[in-house]
Amino acid sequence: MRYNRLGQSGLFVSELCLGTMTFGGSDDMWGQIGQLQQDGADALVKTALDAGINFIDTANVYASGRSEEILGQSLRNLGVTREEVVIATKVHGQMGEGPNARGLSRGHILDQAKSSLKRMQLDHIDLYQLHGVDPATSITETLEALDTLVQHGHVRYIGLSNWAAWQVAKAVGLAEMRRLAPIVSLQAYYTLAGRDLEREIVPMLLSEDVGLMVWSPLAGGFLSGKFDREGKTAEGRRAEFDFPPIDKDRAFDAVDVMRGIAATKGCSVPQVAIAWLLHQKVVTSVLVGAKRVDQLTDNLGAVDVSLSDADLEALDAVTRLPSEYPHWMIDMQAGFRAGLMADQKR
Repeated sequence: MRYNRLGQSGLFVSELCLGTMTFGGSDDMWGQIGQLQQDGADALVKTALDAGINFIDTANVYASGRSEEILGQSLRNLGVTREEVVIATKVHGQMGEGPNARGLSRGHILDQAKSSLKRMQLDHIDLYQLHGVDPATSITETLEALDTLVQHGHVRYIGLSNWAAWQVAKAVGLAEMRRLAPIVSLQAYYTLAGRDLEREIVPMLLSEDVGLMVWSPLAGGFLSGKFDREGKTAEGRRAEFDFPPIDKDRAFDAVDVMRGIAATKGCSVPQVAIAWLLHQKVVTSVLVGAKRVDQLTDNLGAVDVSLSDADLEALDAVTRLPSEYPHWMIDMQAGFRAGLMADQKR
């Protein structure tokens, strides 16, 4: 297991992060993703920690807070000392009745941070992430509320999730201009089946030195290799909960190439999907979630899969995004000067 610096912070996190969306679900939407209760969650957390993972991600909205409760109890049941783990959670979703029980207002953020700490039985959150965009609240109000939490010691670092490139850039600029706690990470969807992030977000993250945490690296299970073009669907999350949306023809093309690579290397198709992400410069950590220990163990094996240049080129060829404006114009106009810069580096 390797450890990467999270954005511009001094915090190092494991290249794989344990996701806990499968913890605590019942008959609601979260139940379609997972219904792990305490014993099952304890087994997953122990497996992850034993493999060298020091980074665990949850959210207040997962199973209406039950995921946070189970995670906090797992840490206690396993005797994990606070300094051993980096705990990330999120705020944004509906957590009660009324119009003020969701979003990114000062009141909701401060209330929910306190509630998350209580549910997880912790004295601080290492990474507090905004789980979405709130068009009803100014980014300044949100950032000032987060800064208050940092100043009080309840939160150590600030992150975003599911924001557009311009919104992230605006938040980064405002935090710097107002001398507020900086944005160190973005959690976003990125897979071989969905490389949309590469158009605007990836260049922005690299430019601003903001870390990237990847959610759903297997595209909701589609890149597990258990689905085929004939319409036969495997049991599991993707069969029951068809999310996130993907171009399935392109995804099947990717799986075909991944199967060949997996057969050559003696690894699994999911391991190839995760390994591809670990080979991307912009990626800091990849979230892996599971319902069973054997699923998690397989995902953990991705850190040992090394993809050759030929492997990466083959995967790129079948999943590359078509060029869109203004990128084709930028490439055309900037090509000569970019070439000069490349020559200098050699």
